[in-house]
Amino acid sequence: MIEIPSDLHKDLVPLAFLLGNWAGAGVHDFPGDEKCNFGQEVTFSHDGRDFLEYRSHTWVLDNEGNKVRPLESEHGFWRIDSDRKVEVTMTRDDGVIEIWYGELADQKPQIDLVTDAVARTAASRPYSGGKRLYGYVKSDLMWVGEKQTPEVELRPYMSAQLKKVVTPEDVERWAKALPEDLPDDGIAFFK
Repeated sequence: MIEIPSDLHKDLVPLAFLLGNWAGAGVHDFPGDEKCNFGQEVTFSHDGRDFLEYRSHTWVLDNEGNKVRPLESEHGFWRIDSDRKVEVTMTRDDGVIEIWYGELADQKPQIDLVTDAVARTAASRPYSGGKRLYGYVKSDLMWVGEKQTPEVELRPYMSAQLKKVVTPEDVERWAKALPEDLPDDGIAFFK
């Protein structure tokens, strides 16, 4: 269910499908790095201004699905204009700052992004750009990331399937929004 908060900036309504806390798992595979499964927590939030705040934390998982160690962390801000063009500024824990541009697909909750600018600290690993695809599919947030370095051509390196995290506050809000005339047996509700 896509919920549009009443205090969401009007320009961000097309991105409302991203809002919330998400958690799930995926696969990481890039030449020179350890291939692994990873866990991920993502938050898209807003404060009424014309951007979404984005936070992502990933960690390596062992064969039993237990956290082993941190993998990557990102923090950024997402905007969209009236032509459905999306811009993202992002900072990564490895010393990379990126500007991404893309577009929200027509008639579906899908965003294609590509890096426009990359800045790296002296300590960061080689990186020259990437692409990302985000989509809302059957109530899940799915994404795939591609990256390139001076030595490796653009190729997929991470992808994940994330589920919306339901908080006690969500349940309370939904309960208050239920109609007062719900049938007692629950069966009539489906007739």
